[in-house]
Amino acid sequence: MNILDAINTRRNIKKFKPVSVKEELIHSWLQAAAMAPNHRMTEPWEIYIIGSETRAKLNHKTNFGNAPFLMAILSKHGATKIESEENAMATACFVQNFNLAAWAEEVGTFWSSIGAKGKNRETLGIPDNYDLIGVLAVGYPEEIPAPKPRTSINSKIKKLP
Repeated sequence: MNILDAINTRRNIKKFKPVSVKEELIHSWLQAAAMAPNHRMTEPWEIYIIGSETRAKLNHKTNFGNAPFLMAILSKHGATKIESEENAMATACFVQNFNLAAWAEEVGTFWSSIGAKGKNRETLGIPDNYDLIGVLAVGYPEEIPAPKPRTSINSKIKKLP
């Protein structure tokens, strides 16, 4: 799948097949995700693989669509507020790289913010000097939602003199 097809067809998957994704594939997508741009090569991302006990404690309303694999993506704070923001943006790019790499191999993801709640941060053991960028469910899609309408990019462009 070429990159434009991957970008245009990727969806947030909410129902997964009960089929495991090979760890080697996930690892290769994480390695590719690490090519995300990051200011001063801080590589601020950390990955927590979420096991069944922790997953049960998170108590997600749909159990993350029954995805066979779950992980939390964290971003380390920087020395300044600006550096922390740059790190969070770089880590979001990391997540998008991962999502697109997986989608190119017909594996879907669900990006959830459930871990940002105080209780869930504690459940995940997130240190105070980290932001949680998201919990990612990963697996083969049982359903692929239709695309939602998007605003024309022309309405988002402003030309400066």
